[in-house]
Amino acid sequence: MFETLPENFRSFGLHADVRTLLILRKAIEKNLVRTIGDLHNVLKNIIVKEPRQIGPFTQAFYAYFLEIDIKQGQNLQDAILRSETFRQWRTKQEDQEILNDEELAVNTFLDEIHLSSYDIQKVIDGQEIWDKDNPNLVDQDAQDENQTEAKKLDRMADYSKLSLEELLERMKQVAKNQKTKHSGGSHWIGTGGISPYGHGGAAKGGIRVAGAGGGKMARAVLSDKNYYPVDQDTLINDNSIDAALASLKGIVEESAQESLDIKETIKLGLKRGGLFIPEIRSVQQEKLQVLLFIDNGGYSMSAYVKIVQQLFKKMKTRFAHDLETFYFHNTIYDKVYADAKRTQPVSLKQILAKDPNYKIFIMGDASMADYELNQISIKTYQSLISKFKKTVWLNPEPEKYWAYTTTIQVIKKLIPMFPMTPRGIENAVKEINKKKSLSS
Repeated sequence: MFETLPENFRSFGLHADVRTLLILRKAIEKNLVRTIGDLHNVLKNIIVKEPRQIGPFTQAFYAYFLEIDIKQGQNLQDAILRSETFRQWRTKQEDQEILNDEELAVNTFLDEIHLSSYDIQKVIDGQEIWDKDNPNLVDQDAQDENQTEAKKLDRMADYSKLSLEELLERMKQVAKNQKTKHSGGSHWIGTGGISPYGHGGAAKGGIRVAGAGGGKMARAVLSDKNYYPVDQDTLINDNSIDAALASLKGIVEESAQESLDIKETIKLGLKRGGLFIPEIRSVQQEKLQVLLFIDNGGYSMSAYVKIVQQLFKKMKTRFAHDLETFYFHNTIYDKVYADAKRTQPVSLKQILAKDPNYKIFIMGDASMADYELNQISIKTYQSLISKFKKTVWLNPEPEKYWAYTTTIQVIKKLIPMFPMTPRGIENAVKEINKKKSLSS
């Protein structure tokens, strides 16, 4: 059984051998594998040793067991939509509402594929549970920390109608009152139940707190990094924009705030015997503010302007009102423009009057005639990096061509420059997050 499995996973750069098969066989013999969702979870625990291997593992698993080929640069939804496995699944799906919505259809398909060995006979409306639940319930369950309660899960609660913000806010309230470990219920942060927060349960659209999931149904995972099956080194496009967005979200938010301490949550949770109560810590930082400068003046840049606007538009809610976008043509002289048509000039003096804690992203190919990058422009860049210590340049021109353009080399010496790829944006964010003194 599965004789060719190790070879398949090795072809994706993962370690798998005969021991992988032996451990899998033991799991099957112990009745731990009854569905393809169980198979996914068991193999993931055997093969994946670090976060960067999650992507190749997903590609290998889908290719081997579901015959879904996730190609480089292709997102998971597109790969599924083009697969024969999904086409066959659609022919058996009777709900027309699901069939009419591609995204809903793919999500439903994934929910069914990754459902673990729970014998789900009934789906309950999570909104009803939510409305009846008392978030201020006092924890009076003094069960033994070592006690485990095996309850058969024959139903699933669907919390998809609730917003993530609502779930997180309610979870904070519940956490304040929770004192002991809970299992099998619908209220507390626990295991094996239909509560919207915890792990190992059957709560679609809930929040997983550490532990293994019940079957890829959680909307937010508080202990996992996001994974995007895309080529990290190709220019960002519609398929890879979410990967780039994930990197942008890594910018250190510099304001006094409360933050979930993942490490401490897991550490104390293990000491409590598996009770993972979110540990909140105060983070004293500066305010997150971003200025985005886009070169939208030439034909060579037209293909990239829209995708960059889309990328930062998705970040608008995170930056609140502290994201400002300006435009220029080829290079910046003594002014930029507040509108894409470049009819509303904003002087460099106005820009330099802003808070020095702004993070600056300049997007352009930095390619122009040598005479265009004159002393006025060079002094402008020097003024910007002198005032705003956290400034980076994103270049959509493939990095292998940079050495052949004089103006790229000049600007690159002035401002840290990164390719406009998911990996490039990730490295740009690392540069942004470096500790730099404003007086240096």
